[in-house]
Amino acid sequence: MDIQQQILQLRDELNQHNYNYYVLDQPTISDYDFDLKLKELQALEEAHPEFADENSPTKRVGGEITKNFNTVVHEHRMYSLDNSYSKEDLLDWETRVKKVIDGNVQFVCELKYDGASISLTYENGTLLKAVTRGDGVQGDDVTANIKTIRSVPLRLKGDYPPKFDIRGEIVLPFEGFHKMNEERIEIGEEPYRNPRNTASGSLKLQDSAEVAKRPLECLLYNITGNNLNISTQFEGLEKARAWGFKVPGAAVLANSIEEVLEFIEYWNDHRHELPYETDGVVVKVNDLHQQDELGYTAKAPRWAIAYKFKAEQVSTRLNEITYQVGRTGAITPVANLEPVELAGTTVKRASLHNADQIEKLDIRVGDIVFVEKGGEIIPKIIAVDLSMRPDTSQPTQYISNCPECGTELVRNEGEAQHYCPNYNGCQPQIVGRIQHFISRKAMDIEGLGGETVALLVKENLINNYSDLYTLTKEQVIPLERMAEKSADNLIKGIAASKDIPFERVLYALGIRYVGETVAKKLAKHYKTIDNLRQATVLDLVTVDEIGIRIAESVVDFFATEKNVIIVERLRNFGVQLEISSEQLANQTNKLEHKIFVVSGVFESVSRDELKKLIENNGGKVSGSISSKTSYIIAGDNMGPSKKTKAEQLNIPLISEYQFLEMIG
Repeated sequence: MDIQQQILQLRDELNQHNYNYYVLDQPTISDYDFDLKLKELQALEEAHPEFADENSPTKRVGGEITKNFNTVVHEHRMYSLDNSYSKEDLLDWETRVKKVIDGNVQFVCELKYDGASISLTYENGTLLKAVTRGDGVQGDDVTANIKTIRSVPLRLKGDYPPKFDIRGEIVLPFEGFHKMNEERIEIGEEPYRNPRNTASGSLKLQDSAEVAKRPLECLLYNITGNNLNISTQFEGLEKARAWGFKVPGAAVLANSIEEVLEFIEYWNDHRHELPYETDGVVVKVNDLHQQDELGYTAKAPRWAIAYKFKAEQVSTRLNEITYQVGRTGAITPVANLEPVELAGTTVKRASLHNADQIEKLDIRVGDIVFVEKGGEIIPKIIAVDLSMRPDTSQPTQYISNCPECGTELVRNEGEAQHYCPNYNGCQPQIVGRIQHFISRKAMDIEGLGGETVALLVKENLINNYSDLYTLTKEQVIPLERMAEKSADNLIKGIAASKDIPFERVLYALGIRYVGETVAKKLAKHYKTIDNLRQATVLDLVTVDEIGIRIAESVVDFFATEKNVIIVERLRNFGVQLEISSEQLANQTNKLEHKIFVVSGVFESVSRDELKKLIENNGGKVSGSISSKTSYIIAGDNMGPSKKTKAEQLNIPLISEYQFLEMIG
């Protein structure tokens, strides 16, 4: 046997042993014999670098140093999930699903593991890259670290597609976590707080050899891509398992919401028997065509929902109430608590939301309060232990002036929060607006973080986000912790942001109530900032899904002279304040005022492409048929009840080809 064959055979053997041990939990070789084979392979690879392979089992031991983790855009967006906390929430979700889907709906129930989300991309059966969830649109490339996790296959087996993404959670089993902490305590170091944060932090360690020492596991649950030849979520789980992935065996197929509730009830009682942290159950519509029909909101799939197990609860003392000022001027009261352990973390603060909430719970400084983690993430006070309240206790008086600038607070009719109206003179508002402007979903300015923004404002180098474009390297280099390379990156990042498209610039301006989705709609409708600036409240409310509150906020923003001056400065600096000619070239008004329902499976274009074509040509996509529907684009497997409803309402059914002809 020649050297190359020897190396290939050793790699195959070691990959199989890794799979037997870390995925099947059925080792067929001792650790000692495994280590001998690994050392033999390492020696052969070092002596014959011409046979190197990025996905060799020797890469599992790590050693690669990553100074900066590159940002990577996800080919397929990673959405978050809507949460539910009761049987009623789940029943409401089922009702929404069945309004759109004809016939039977099956569900897949999976345990919701509490770890760090990851997306793995495989091409021709080998691991191409591993990217963190990030903001769902883009994340950090952590491939070198992920390769050290033994349950992540470096090479697949079986009939896998040529290219696909598979999503999952990086978790740290309780046993490994406790062992790590025992070792840290032994050498006099602070123990880690909880498995989830430790797993998440491990992904961003610079030395992959350090990651290799941690007993991390990767549990996979969702395959994404094109032409996968998979028709259901459950089939996807089974195929992933066959290709070599560690797919939890707890997932079941449910034929009704009652069976879903039985699964939830069982695991609510038995979850503490699991080797990993879990905080709920994820329920998904099983059929992938039905998932396509249901589609997505701006943040989450309509075909899936997370049921969160009841939160843990503890009691502690409320030491002080302080008040924070947000970028919109909104005041948020904060409870400063006697530190207490809750769901694996130390809780010191909790939001009190607004004056009404304080009054409703009659919360007072010195009270013993009950705290839980809402959705086991954000701590909140749910009640006061009145039996522990002293007779001298006094009701909380909500502040009347801004804690930062002293301006008298206002509270608009029908709103729960108080506001500081000192829009241009209150420092937290100024800093907050600039921090929003530079954020990832807005201008995404690399090299500039929230702390640096606060420092730039404090040093009077900037006072609004248009000032960013006047900064020079010489001005920023004296700042604390600002090296020459960091200063270069900051100035380059600001310059690069001039290419950010108009819809994201509009979101970045921080107009109250104008989130990502609203900014896209307004940018698409008005096409330039000048058109939007001239729009009246009556004009704006005629735009699809723009209500009176958003319309008034947009008009108020442009009625403020300082905002207009800032926008003009952005224009002069070269920031994109209109839709690009390339985007305009793909848009028409051919389908203006027409509403389409897309239903079934299509051949020449995907459902998402059809929806995009409708919107690019001025039409609107609806999820359900009504008397206002103009056309139904009908593919294969369109539900019979939709056809019946279309006939009853006399709505024309057209094929995808007829639609494509319609738009030319």
